[in-house]
Amino acid sequence: MKKRVLISGASFAGLTLAYWLNKFGYSVTMVELGKDLRTGGSPIDVRGEALDIAREMAIFDQIKQNEFVHTDEVVDANDQTLATFSINTLSEYLGDIEIHRGDLVKIMYEIIPKKDVNIVFGDSISAVVQHDDRVDVAFEKGSPQSYDFVFGADGTHSIVRKLVFGPEEDFKKFLGVYFAFANVDQIQTGRPKSTGIVYRELGKQAVIYQFKDAATAILLFRAPKLTWNYRDRQQPKEILNDYFGENGNWKIPQIMEAMLQTDELYFDEACQIKMPSWTKGRVALIGDAAYAPSFFTGMGTSLAMQGATLLAKELQGNSDYQTAFANYNARFRPFVENIQARVEHSLKIQLPETEAELAASITALSNS
Repeated sequence: MKKRVLISGASFAGLTLAYWLNKFGYSVTMVELGKDLRTGGSPIDVRGEALDIAREMAIFDQIKQNEFVHTDEVVDANDQTLATFSINTLSEYLGDIEIHRGDLVKIMYEIIPKKDVNIVFGDSISAVVQHDDRVDVAFEKGSPQSYDFVFGADGTHSIVRKLVFGPEEDFKKFLGVYFAFANVDQIQTGRPKSTGIVYRELGKQAVIYQFKDAATAILLFRAPKLTWNYRDRQQPKEILNDYFGENGNWKIPQIMEAMLQTDELYFDEACQIKMPSWTKGRVALIGDAAYAPSFFTGMGTSLAMQGATLLAKELQGNSDYQTAFANYNARFRPFVENIQARVEHSLKIQLPETEAELAASITALSNS
């Protein structure tokens, strides 16, 4: 009889795990809070071992075909170009693939055999009770079910982590930064559609990524810990207005207008998730739910794919799930900690706090 597993979250970690566990003979159910796949957001990177995993999953060619090859510009407050570079050609990124988030999600979703894997959108886990031989799960909408294992692949604000391991604040390291994403197709940049534009001030950054026929703006800023509710749609707009409302530089007024008017604003704090163990009983966490490195490292997607693949292969190679879980914790932790340690260097470049750091971040790109 097939072992039944539940995966919470249908993004890179969850889809990768679903692919492998189905391949290894498990009965897989996925539950996703969103009403559909979340395809928005800025371009992301697939790097290192994650590219080998993509080859194993037979999706490398599709990823390569959808590669986001682009030129970026750093501009000043008057939209004058200070530096031009192509991230795809920088030495530290050679061989990596940048791709629009939505393209990669769709590629991974399409290889999941829907006749074998049950995917439920628009629902979420509301309770988890563990027993020696099973995990009982209640849902906000669906009927209660029992599974052999439950996997949390539900992001930085993981409900599985909260229900099984404890409050988010116990595991979250705030990086002193907030960020917001919004669609800004209406903003004219005067640059080709494959150009990204970056504007930096001390402790602040604004970016417009142009991709195909769409454009996404990102605002980032350093700030002390703020009191806010990530489920409140209006509060983030008030925070953005406090930090950028009087800023008339570059395209910031137009970006702010778009962000204040949209119903699709994504706002969050930049943080990392650090846990002593990613498993408890018959429950395991993967991806950002377990070890979010923050997007400043450029490794969130790759970590999600690598961790999910390692966990699935450990379960396939060990009849005792406890051994599989222990190996997953031990084998993957050194790599995760190495990646998370890179964040300070990236923060200094993208959100400089001194005039010297700001000048150095631009000079380095000018010489690349």
